[in-house]
Amino acid sequence: MVPGVGVRRPCREPPATSPSVLGETSGVAGSFPAGLWSNPGHPVPLGFVFRSRAKEEKASGADKATMTDSSQPRHPEAPKGRPTPKRSVAQSQRRSVANTSMSRKDAAKRQREERRAALERQRQALASGDERYLPARDKGPVRRFARDFVDSRFHIAEWFLPMAVVILVLSMVRVAQLQNIALLLWLVVIVMIVLDSVVTGVRLKKALAERFPDENRRGAVAYALMRTLQMRRLRLPKPQVKRGERP
Repeated sequence: MVPGVGVRRPCREPPATSPSVLGETSGVAGSFPAGLWSNPGHPVPLGFVFRSRAKEEKASGADKATMTDSSQPRHPEAPKGRPTPKRSVAQSQRRSVANTSMSRKDAAKRQREERRAALERQRQALASGDERYLPARDKGPVRRFARDFVDSRFHIAEWFLPMAVVILVLSMVRVAQLQNIALLLWLVVIVMIVLDSVVTGVRLKKALAERFPDENRRGAVAYALMRTLQMRRLRLPKPQVKRGERP
């Protein structure tokens, strides 16, 4: 042996593995499938080895749902799943969208105009007796009958304000006799108004019970008595019957 010169050792080739050995390891849990190393030019991708079973199930479910939805036939006149609206319906929808897109100032102005129009209709109804636009306290057949019952008769209470003015003037005069007369007139007027109101209330209550037995008559008598305290020309709603005419 020459010093400094190494001795070459023969290379040992790896032992050949038969295909039967690879086939035997394919059944072991956690092992690679059979023939994994048999074709080194085409390696198996990792996604194939480590793929998730849950993802496969979701993908298959989505494919089935798509196939099920696509298999349902659609109506030829409803390609979007709903019938095409008519032109009038579409125009009304566009108008509603346009109306709702107004600014706050325009909305407030519109509300004021509507309120003004409602008050104007109510004023005309109070003058003409139209039941549609009357206030809630004046609506209904019971209240109408109470108004007609009061307007068809003469009542002392409707002259209360003029007589009160006369009595006040007489009481301000520095004459003892006139002041005594004014005090006496005041007492007489009060007693007559009370008696007339009692008689009117009893008659009206009886007439309402006969005419409207099934209607709600609550507050109708007080409503009529308050109307007697107003002069006929100043009453609202305006009288619809003449004096002496039956309601």
